[in-house]
Amino acid sequence: MTESAEPVELIRLDDGVQSVAVRVLSREGDYYDAEIVIESDFVNATVRTGFDADDIRAWGSLLDAVQGDEHDDEGTVFAGDWPQEGRTAYLTFVADDPYVVEVRDAPSTRICVRVPLDLDGDWITEARERHAAARQALGA
Repeated sequence: MTESAEPVELIRLDDGVQSVAVRVLSREGDYYDAEIVIESDFVNATVRTGFDADDIRAWGSLLDAVQGDEHDDEGTVFAGDWPQEGRTAYLTFVADDPYVVEVRDAPSTRICVRVPLDLDGDWITEARERHAAARQALGA
């Protein structure tokens, strides 16, 4: 995939009112050029990002960590960054009630948009299916 007519959606977190998605636009070697898309009644925004195959696998690991945290009774709230903070725009996923996704353009504009999402009980299953389909489509 060097340039694709249709973006490959790696992530879509959507509660029916607002959503955060990551769409892979192209691939150059081991690097994936993508965009993070926020849609809500309050703000609609897109920011470019990029990552490699390790980051794609790391999204699956973050889903594992969130699922493990849902069965943890310690009362702590799990939060994780994807892709790794510092290189490009990234997401901070906070497994709270409601779930929160912070879209951070730290290296460039330093703008952060916080999107609360009331995700249903099947969202992790749907996220895993989307992740697997994207990995297959991208050859990652």
